[in-house]
Amino acid sequence: MAMTRTSIMADDALLDRLRTIASREGKSLAAVIREGLELRARRDRPPLTFIAAFASGDPGHDTARWSADAPYQPLSWRDDDR
Repeated sequence: MAMTRTSIMADDALLDRLRTIASREGKSLAAVIREGLELRARRDRPPLTFIAAFASGDPGHDTARWSADAPYQPLSWRDDDR
């Protein structure tokens, strides 16, 4: 994995807290900052759509895809044949 050097601006209190974490965990400050960046990047993923939440797209998993394309037919509350 190639790494690129970059600069960031952070206030002294934040950097002190990060240095304390790095020291306690026996890591470099850079490693702790990279972990934080990775956690933030993982959190920023596109939201699941209704279909994506229920259909994996794998063969045999087409119920949600089929139901999304089916016309809506509400059940009548007057029907006793449910």
